[in-house]
Amino acid sequence: MKNLFAVPFALAGAILGLALATSPASAQASRTWVSGVGDDANPCSRTAPCKTFAGAISKTAVNGEINCIDPGGFGAVTITKSITIDCHEVFSSILVAGTNAINIAFDSFAATDVRKTVNIRNINFQGFDSGIIGIRILGAGTGSFVNIEDCLINGFFGSTASGIVDQRTNGTLNVLNTTVRDMGGSGITVASAAAGLIKATLSNVRVINANNGVAVGAGGAVHLSNSVVSSDASAGIAISGGGINVDATAVTFNGVGVKQTGGTVNLSNNDVSFNNTGISGTVSSYTNNRFTGNGPGGTITPIGSASNPTGLQ
Repeated sequence: MKNLFAVPFALAGAILGLALATSPASAQASRTWVSGVGDDANPCSRTAPCKTFAGAISKTAVNGEINCIDPGGFGAVTITKSITIDCHEVFSSILVAGTNAINIAFDSFAATDVRKTVNIRNINFQGFDSGIIGIRILGAGTGSFVNIEDCLINGFFGSTASGIVDQRTNGTLNVLNTTVRDMGGSGITVASAAAGLIKATLSNVRVINANNGVAVGAGGAVHLSNSVVSSDASAGIAISGGGINVDATAVTFNGVGVKQTGGTVNLSNNDVSFNNTGISGTVSSYTNNRFTGNGPGGTITPIGSASNPTGLQ
């Protein structure tokens, strides 16, 4: 008697074999994992994690996410696609010497990558003294977003050392609840590489012991709020172009509190105190700022009018 199931099973086997033969050998996952005891030869799955962010990113799909299973140092990485690296609740670190920790290169993003969004969350960056830049953002970047949350960037003293440097032509930067400390150069720099516009929101950040705490150049439009900028050798806030609004922030114990050589500065509800020089250059100030214990210098222009002398509505 002829086996009635032989033909269907044979057909199913042929279809499965064809599917396996035509499937890509390196299919990318929407979520990948790294572990301190992982291996980059693994597929970066939950049960077979990779060792480094660089190993995982090549196996992660556009708009996907890399997570950390357990504590570890996961190495430098260049990001060339929309992706999230999120290690919240797990200690994760990038330790580098003589190089950058994360490069975000928007000119290398595919034209089909329409989101152009990178999220970095809960990573400790250790520059081991000779590290250069913690997070460097570059490229045309039109329509791009970079979100940095709950990070610590520490100890970068190599050439042009900085914590976060945004040099895109255009784009949006959000830095939230992040500490940048012990920098040979600037803590956070926002300056367009060409005649563009970088819109940056810095909230609940702490920039401590850098050369310049927050540096703004041409094309930078920065809102700094609810933050601490302290113990920076040259200036807490240094602006040579663009504009910065500073609100509810302590600017203390710096060489210069606010140093303006170009661009515009608006101050509201800040404590500018105990700086060797409070203001260098010209800033515009609402009447709710407090300037105390600073050395002399600079010009403070009140914001207001006859009908609204405080400048506040």
